[in-house]
Amino acid sequence: MARTLTVFQYPTCDTCRAAVKQLQAQGHELDLRHIKDHPPTVEELRRLIPASGLPINKWFNTSGDAYRSLGLKDQMTKLSDEEKMALLASNGMLIKRPVVSDGHAATVGFREEELERVYADR
Repeated sequence: MARTLTVFQYPTCDTCRAAVKQLQAQGHELDLRHIKDHPPTVEELRRLIPASGLPINKWFNTSGDAYRSLGLKDQMTKLSDEEKMALLASNGMLIKRPVVSDGHAATVGFREEELERVYADR
């Protein structure tokens, strides 16, 4: 059953565009949020991260310029989860994208099979 999904995405990102196209083809209504202009808030991340089933470190776009320019590779083990959430909320380009949520589950990154499995039958 199709429903409204929130998609934190970067409009020029090929991976984000592929995810949006797939979700629209499945019949979902999408609430598209530009991840750079409107990243998830700390409060949203407190819900989304556990809903993804992933550790917080998997939410970081480790191949992105923002991650590298801040030298986060060497700092990650020293930061608390609260500090990591504050970083993610302060700069959407630090977040692996797209982030998709239906309010219950959340996915990070684009894997076609995962989007199909998580959002097709809810």
